[in-house]
Amino acid sequence: MKNYYSVLGLDKSASDDEIKKAYRKLAMQYHPDRNEGNSKAEDRFKEISEAYAVLSDKQKRGQYDQFGSEGFHQKFSREDIFRDFDINEILRGFGGGGSNPFRGQEDSFAGFGNPFSQGRPSHREPKIPPLKKELSISFEEAALGCQRTLSISRNDVLEEINIKIPPGITHGKVLRLKEKGQMSLNLNRRGDLHLLVNVFPHPLFRREGRDVVVEAKILTTQAILGATIEVETLDGIKSVKIPAGTQSNSKLKLKGVGIKFSSGARGDQLVRITITIPKDLTEEQIQHIQFLADTGI
Repeated sequence: MKNYYSVLGLDKSASDDEIKKAYRKLAMQYHPDRNEGNSKAEDRFKEISEAYAVLSDKQKRGQYDQFGSEGFHQKFSREDIFRDFDINEILRGFGGGGSNPFRGQEDSFAGFGNPFSQGRPSHREPKIPPLKKELSISFEEAALGCQRTLSISRNDVLEEINIKIPPGITHGKVLRLKEKGQMSLNLNRRGDLHLLVNVFPHPLFRREGRDVVVEAKILTTQAILGATIEVETLDGIKSVKIPAGTQSNSKLKLKGVGIKFSSGARGDQLVRITITIPKDLTEEQIQHIQFLADTGI
C-alpha cells in the first residue's frame, strides 16, 4: 500500500499549507496536459492527486492517520476518496499568500483538462440522467460478494442484466454501472445505472468494519473451567476454545472468517461471550456453590 505522505514527499507532521504546496509543485510537474502521451506522468499525477484528496480533507486524513494505509482503504473506496474533489478548483486556488512560491503561475493551469475523465476533450458531451434502482441482498452476499441477475425496465423494455456485487459492500452504498441505464436516442448511447444496495440484517451476525461479531452464551462452569463451544460463521460451524477464567463480555477471535476484502483477504470474527447465571438449582447444586463461596471463590 502506498504511503500518501511519501507520495507527496512529506512526513506525517506536515501542515495543511505544506501539503498544498507539495501537491501544487508536483501537479504542475506531472499534469497530463504538460506531458502529452506520457502514461507514466499521468499515473503519477493520479497518484499525487489521490494523496492530496485524502490529506487535504481533515476527516479522511484523521482516518488515514488512525488506521494506516491498509485500514483506510478497507473503509474508503476510490470513489469515496475523490468525492467532492474538484481538481481544477484546487489548482486555481493556490494563488495569493506572501510566501507562495507559485505566485504569477496561477493561470498556468487554466484550461487544463481533468485527467480522471475519459480523455481530455475540449467540450463535454451532454449527460444522460442515470437510471436509479434498488437491490436488496443478504448479509452473507454483502460480506463475501456475489453475482446477481436484475430485471429492469429500460426504455419500456424489460431486460435482465448481470451484476457483480463486490465483497464487503455496505448498506446504502450506490453502485454506479457505466452505460447500463436508459438509451438516449439523441446521443445514441446509454446512460449509467445507479444501484442503491440494501443489506438485510442478519439474525446472528453484525458487522464492525471488516469484522463479524456474534454473541455466544456459555455456562458459569464453562467460564470458570474452560470449554470448547461451536459457533456459526460465514463459513459454517467453527469450534472456539473458551479459556478458563473467561469473563463476560470478553471477545474471542476467529481469524480470517470475517468480511472479505476486494483483495481476497478476510477480516475476523469476534465471538462476544455472555455468561448465563442459572436460575433453578437443586439443593445439591446450591450446597456445592455454597461450599465454593465459603472457600472464597
